[in-house]
Amino acid sequence: MSRYRGPRLKIIRRLKTLPGLTSKRPKYRNDSINRSSSRKISQYRIRLEEKQKLRFHYGLTERQLLKYVRIARRAKGSTGQVLLQLLEMRSDNIIFRLGMAPTIPGARQLVNHGHIRVNDHMVDIPSYPCKPQDEITIRDQQRLRTIIRKNIDLLQRDKLPNHLTFNSLQYKGFINQIIDSKWISLKINELLVVEYYSRQA
Repeated sequence: MSRYRGPRLKIIRRLKTLPGLTSKRPKYRNDSINRSSSRKISQYRIRLEEKQKLRFHYGLTERQLLKYVRIARRAKGSTGQVLLQLLEMRSDNIIFRLGMAPTIPGARQLVNHGHIRVNDHMVDIPSYPCKPQDEITIRDQQRLRTIIRKNIDLLQRDKLPNHLTFNSLQYKGFINQIIDSKWISLKINELLVVEYYSRQA
C-alpha cells in the first residue's frame, strides 16, 4: 500500500488528532458523534485504527510500518516502546519536532530536497535514523532560513521535547538522548499496534 496523498481532514475526522499529518481541526456535527458512539466496535477495528493512527501520523507505507515492527520485536525492551522510539528518531520526524516544518510531510520535503544536514553531511532520506549526539543543521540559503524562521515562530510556542535542543540563532538542532515516551506527541496505545501485527511480524 502506497503512502497516503489524499484529503487529510477525512483522516482526521475518522482517527481524531494527528499532529504530524496536519494542524487543521475538522468541525464535528453533534448528531454524527452520537450516531457513531452508539455502534458496537469490534476489537479488530480498535487495533486497526491504532495502527492507522501510527501510519498516517508518521507518513509510512504499510510495508515500512511492518518493517519497523519486526525490528522492534528483535530489540531489547518493550516492543511498543521501541517501535515508537524508532519512528520518533527518523530524520523527518526530528525536523518536525524541532519546529522547522509544520507537519511531517513538510519535513519530508525539506529532507528529500537536500536541505538538511546531519553532522555536516547532507541527508536526503526521510527515514534516516538519527542518534543521540547528532547535530541537525540546514543548508545555508537565505530563502530557506526565512521559511524555517516562520515555522519556528509558529510551532515552538509549545515546549520542545526533552530529547531535543534548538539554537534559533544558528538554526541548529541537537539530539540529547532517546525520546522518553511521555514526550511523544501522538496519543496512542502502541501495544494494540503490536497485537495487530502479531500474526504478520
